Amino acid sequence: MAKAPVLTPRAVDFPRWYQDLINKAELADNGPVRGTMVIRPYGYGLWERMQAEMDTRIKGAGAANAYFPLFIPQSYLTREAEHVEGFAPELAVVTHAGGKELEEPVVVRPTSETIVNDYFAKWVQSYRDLPLLINQWANVVRWELRPRVFLRTTEFLWQEGHTAHATYEDARDYAARIHREVYADFMENVLAMDVLAGRKTARERFAGAVNTLTLEGMMGDGKALQVATSHELGQNFAKAFHTRYLSKDGRQEYVWQTSWGSTTRMIGALVMMHGDDDGLRVPPRLAQIQAVVIAVKDDEAVLAEVRELGERLTAAGIRVRVDDRTDTPFGRRAVDWELKGVPVRIEVGPRDLESGRAMLARRIPGGKEPVALDALPALLPGILEADQALLLRQSRERRESRTVDVATVAEAVEAATAGGWARIPWADLGEEGEAELAEHAVTVRCLVAADGSVPDTDGGPGDVAIVARAY
Repeated sequence: MAKAPVLTPRAVDFPRWYQDLINKAELADNGPVRGTMVIRPYGYGLWERMQAEMDTRIKGAGAANAYFPLFIPQSYLTREAEHVEGFAPELAVVTHAGGKELEEPVVVRPTSETIVNDYFAKWVQSYRDLPLLINQWANVVRWELRPRVFLRTTEFLWQEGHTAHATYEDARDYAARIHREVYADFMENVLAMDVLAGRKTARERFAGAVNTLTLEGMMGDGKALQVATSHELGQNFAKAFHTRYLSKDGRQEYVWQTSWGSTTRMIGALVMMHGDDDGLRVPPRLAQIQAVVIAVKDDEAVLAEVRELGERLTAAGIRVRVDDRTDTPFGRRAVDWELKGVPVRIEVGPRDLESGRAMLARRIPGGKEPVALDALPALLPGILEADQALLLRQSRERRESRTVDVATVAEAVEAATAGGWARIPWADLGEEGEAELAEHAVTVRCLVAADGSVPDTDGGPGDVAIVARAY
């Protein structure tokens, strides 16, 4: 009788496969309040690595970290009409605290543009104070009606950047710099995720923004996922909060602003883009454990070699875990590490030790082969880099092979329903066609220029709409 698979096969039920993997790879659990989640140590380790890589890039772009309160006076949100309208359905509002009704309700932070601007208005006095570049790592709450762990949760973790500039051009260029040098660079070079950079349509952009730049990734089932956004806010919030500066000419001018963010949704993207029927596949540059050295049996010489090999690999700059839990069957441990997507497993048993070799299992391309124990420290760095490149190549090939050119709304809907993306000239689609797509749960993920670059304006000549169903 055939053995039942550890995970529901993706081709049978992709959402169930996703949930199975989140659970069995010990990434997260559902929290006690609907829509919340508990991020388990292995899942949080992925987030910590993401934070470290992103934080380095954010600081490299000149922004400094700060922290703003979780609670925001409700009146702050009403100052920018489009912003409050966009977030009103998702707000969590505190009306009672300390045993009594509050004089003014407070909102649990859905995003921080309003409270940041209240302080920017105090901190910015002169052109000498600009640009002001701030980032914060925090949690936010948006009351989610259809939650899914990591993808859409009532509370999630993120970074949110907020900046103020003296000119429109400086703000525009900074939003584009974050989009390119922080987000796109991180997604491609660390997460090994092929992402499409584009501009959101007016219908899809952030509430209160004048432009939103996005990165869209194709998941394993062909749906799109927005993985990071960078917004030009114009002077909308500056005018609402009177955030002004004294120019070199001695005039009071409103600042120009940006905001930008990425979230724990990236963990969900990692699962759905790189995972397979055997579990997660973690890109080596991201992995908190790049190689696990496993003792196959409870043998004194094997255990000594496994521990020593772990030290040699660590000295070679590889992030290593030694698995000497021989009271747990080897097969179970091997499956657990495979589910967690550790790039390399090095299995050492008594026979391996006698021959001076270990069995090397590569999670990303698959397969096992014997390798000389002494060769491993020099061999592994190249293997890890090759597997990193393979993941990116596979994700790009998926998107390219499942994206088709279409000429009508009906063809776009058909392509998206079949589990792919469609490209259609924006001039042929337009806002009416976009509204028609929405009736079929299909959206314009972004606009790209004819040459594949990010457009400078909304709906310029030759712009192409990328159309898909999305998470």
